Amino acid sequence: MSKPAPSRKRRVAVVSRTRGGRAVYTLEIVAEIAGVPPQQAMNYWMQGLFGSRAAAGAEPVFDDDALYELRRIEHYRRHYGVSRRALPLISRLLREVARLEAEVRFLQD
Repeated sequence: MSKPAPSRKRRVAVVSRTRGGRAVYTLEIVAEIAGVPPQQAMNYWMQGLFGSRAAAGAEPVFDDDALYELRRIEHYRRHYGVSRRALPLISRLLREVARLEAEVRFLQD
């Protein structure tokens, strides 16, 4: 007799959309999608490594760009052994490269 296939739990992420049609996620959803504990995601956010600052007293919300940044940060930490102390520097450098690439595209048009 063959063994039954193990059951897989499927999770559903609740995503809201803003007027512009962009997806907006809570901290818990972003952390789950990126595969990091929510407290670690909160620490990264408080350090300014991803996302933007929320209004005073408001719960932070994140868009697809913030999710991409968080996943990229975790990728560098896990796969390349980048220390948590070096992550702010790498995050700033990656943002600066993206800004410069956008400027070059603008100037080429």
